[in-house]
Amino acid sequence: MCIERKQKLSSLGPRLREDDTEVANRGIKMTLRIGPLTLEGNVILAPMSGVTDMPFRRLVKQHGATLVISEMIASQAMIRNTRQSLLKAAHVAEEQPMAVQLAGCDPEVMAEAAKLNVDLGAAIIDINMGCPVKKVVGGHAGSALMRDEVHAAKIMEATVKAVNIPVTLKMRTGWDDNTRNAPRLAKIAEDMGIQMITIHGRTRCQLYNGRADWSFIRQVKDAVSLPVIGNGDVVTVEDAKTLLDASSADGVMVGRGCYGRPWFLNQVSHYLKTGEKLPDPSLEEKKTLILNHLEDMLVHHGEYTGLMMGRKHIGWYSRGLFNSAEFRVAINRATTPGEVRGLIEGFYEETCENV
Repeated sequence: MCIERKQKLSSLGPRLREDDTEVANRGIKMTLRIGPLTLEGNVILAPMSGVTDMPFRRLVKQHGATLVISEMIASQAMIRNTRQSLLKAAHVAEEQPMAVQLAGCDPEVMAEAAKLNVDLGAAIIDINMGCPVKKVVGGHAGSALMRDEVHAAKIMEATVKAVNIPVTLKMRTGWDDNTRNAPRLAKIAEDMGIQMITIHGRTRCQLYNGRADWSFIRQVKDAVSLPVIGNGDVVTVEDAKTLLDASSADGVMVGRGCYGRPWFLNQVSHYLKTGEKLPDPSLEEKKTLILNHLEDMLVHHGEYTGLMMGRKHIGWYSRGLFNSAEFRVAINRATTPGEVRGLIEGFYEETCENV
């Protein structure tokens, strides 16, 4: 049978208190101030399309993330109140404070979309100037805005003026290696009233290839007095510490590193505070977590979409386990929630017995 670990899943969420002097001596700032908000931590969940829906955000937040951010929402779709945009913006009390990320190229539309999200209860509005996807860039949004600093400034100014909550910005180091203008844009953002800046350490033209340049983020940090968050390629707790050391950033944002690991951000926070590594949940705990996550997706998205979206999460959870490839094939063939639940139960019980 599965051997229980001493570290229970329920104990992953609370952060251990530590003497502030000890943290200061290691040079790690463990709080973030975003306008009037003070956050007790500096590890943030990145916005990811098709991933950071409400069920996943809530799960990550329950496990100790400092801040969670919605999937990117097209501002034009938001003001049309499309079902998809409203679903992306939906949130629950456990997520708060929670940020909604907006993308767009029209200052007035961005401002209106921001106001709508304030009415829906968002605590922070995040402007997307980092998405490298062709569809977004082709609409002169996302990282395309880094090529037009004047227009980018207009969007930031309009959004800041439209709402009474903090507005933050996420961008890349630049469009390409010849135009890495993030430090200059960061200063413009500060002048426009932006309260925090996140830098993904790649250019737009890199997409997700190569390595994130964490050291370049230091140039952004030196250009502004705002909190600066580093992002890109954080898949281990040591990566987070190395990023902060290389960039002097105030915090770290984790994206793909938490695929199948909603507890990972709490492990990062704990490591930054103490230098100690928290274990992963046991297989039995993972099974319970996955089943609960699936139920939440079915409720939030409906049975068909919930199952379709659940497949990729279940695949991520099972990575590296014995017979996981066969398990994923079976999951992808299953057509009902009952089938999927049965497959999860059987796979994890068999895996526990073979550990």
